[in-house]
Amino acid sequence: MLKLRPVICLFSLLLLYSPAPLLAAQGSRSRGSSKWQTLANDSFFSQHNLSMRNFIISVSRRVIVNYVSSPEVDFLRSIKSRLRTGPTKLVFQFLGRDDVEPSTRQIYGSLLNNLTFIKTFATGILVPKNYIWPVDSSLYLQNYTSLVLDAHKAGLEVYASSFMNDDASLPYDYSYDPVAEYLSFIDNGKSSVDGVLSDFPITPSATIAKLLIISSEGASGDYPGCTDKAYEKAVSDGADILDCPVQMTNDGIPICLGSVNLRDKTNVAQSEFSNLATNNPDLNIKDGIFTYNLTWNQIQRLKPAIYNPYINFSLFRSPRTKNDGNLMQLSDFLVFANNASSVSGILISIENAAYLAEKQGLGVTDAVLDALSKSSYNNQPAKKIMIKSSDSAVLSKFKSRGNDERFYLVDEDVRDILNSTILEIKKIATSVVVSKKSVFPTDKLFVTGETGIVPKLQAFNLPVYVQYFQNEFVSQPWDFFSDPHMELNEHVYSMGINGVITEYPATVAKFIRNRCLGYKNLPIYMTPVPPGGLIHLMASKNLPPAEAPNPILTESDVVEPPLPPVMQRPPSTAFVLC
Repeated sequence: MLKLRPVICLFSLLLLYSPAPLLAAQGSRSRGSSKWQTLANDSFFSQHNLSMRNFIISVSRRVIVNYVSSPEVDFLRSIKSRLRTGPTKLVFQFLGRDDVEPSTRQIYGSLLNNLTFIKTFATGILVPKNYIWPVDSSLYLQNYTSLVLDAHKAGLEVYASSFMNDDASLPYDYSYDPVAEYLSFIDNGKSSVDGVLSDFPITPSATIAKLLIISSEGASGDYPGCTDKAYEKAVSDGADILDCPVQMTNDGIPICLGSVNLRDKTNVAQSEFSNLATNNPDLNIKDGIFTYNLTWNQIQRLKPAIYNPYINFSLFRSPRTKNDGNLMQLSDFLVFANNASSVSGILISIENAAYLAEKQGLGVTDAVLDALSKSSYNNQPAKKIMIKSSDSAVLSKFKSRGNDERFYLVDEDVRDILNSTILEIKKIATSVVVSKKSVFPTDKLFVTGETGIVPKLQAFNLPVYVQYFQNEFVSQPWDFFSDPHMELNEHVYSMGINGVITEYPATVAKFIRNRCLGYKNLPIYMTPVPPGGLIHLMASKNLPPAEAPNPILTESDVVEPPLPPVMQRPPSTAFVLC
């Protein structure tokens, strides 16, 4: 946010920038950025026949205004009905504790005790940083207040202000490091603000723009997925988040496995259970051997198998480790993740919940909730718990847990997401996961362009994560020169995604550590490539046949009926083999 403030301790810097024009409120904005409009002194302008209300409504028709903040209650009330649709959020700005709010004639310190009242006309609050973390007269931090927790409990987002890199009164606790100050507000183990407003926006951007590395079944490109070996490798490779796609065994035990079909991830086809293959039209699987047909003890007799997605290209993954490791129950996974000090969270994926409840008598959501409640991981406030599903009913069931982050998975390649669909997603999710082709659509491995899905979701304050990133050269479009780093570079620096889900965490970690990315002017070989650049250079006779465009995600694709009750199971439905 741009703002005017008294010229104190600015030295001669102002002279260098005095010719620079101010940014007009009606101006366009770059992709991926957000517009925050602060409007104050509405009553003053009204006395001069100037309407701030008409102004902001007019501006919002021409450009996306993501946030409107004001320290005046009546002004926010007056625009609420006109801006209730779309991405605009209304934020009530607190001034000094003893300053008087002009509409209610109450001091701001008093209004702070009535957050439910503020919720009636605003979606968030903007407070000076010392409201959250007070500083004593000796410039040392005092106890952290409960403001962020109280506001979140009331359903309000919290934004902190008054950040300056050249602040002579920066608490000594931060050793004059402004990044350390930002981190104390967004990653302190107690709570996190939803954003910060700063006179030096590049610093908080660099602080929070760290790409989140989420494993896909651990380091499943090097070891069989969801084994102890794969998870250990993911931790050592630098993964931030470990994932567990949950499947159910016949005896009701939740386990980590990347597929309900054991043929995909184990040697079951060469085992004593090979004759149990059957078709499942509900899951659209032929000749499958399913986890819900075997007990945990029976599954433990199998060997895990590394997944080879590009066997048709004669590309095989690590033959030496193709059967290494042991599969894990969800409870064991939680213990492992809890003990991994470098890991900041877990991602639990749940699919086929309705089918398992209705047709197999297995409650996967209840099993996950039970495992979390019994785990010591549940009592680790510094570690995140994320739930991913393409079923909105599953995410709705976890919404009551409050602190869990909920990832809605768009389980098909799409070219756009309607605004109304995004509003439905926001009811049940805090983030969205999309495929690579939903960001950069391809035709015969040539990028045909780019969609607006990432900036559009981010404009609605939904972080975007992209799956799946792999190292095999056939997994990248030709535009990225068969280079996984170039593919990452395009998604991160061209589209500004928030994180990746990858089978090779080490590759992403190395990409993040690339010193070239820290240069003021990126080297030519690190600049993003123009989307569709190669296909536009091709002669028309050599162009691949045009494919049908990907669909648009609509509300009906997202809204699901509530999960059915868990069917009563017969006394024993397991396959008994001695």
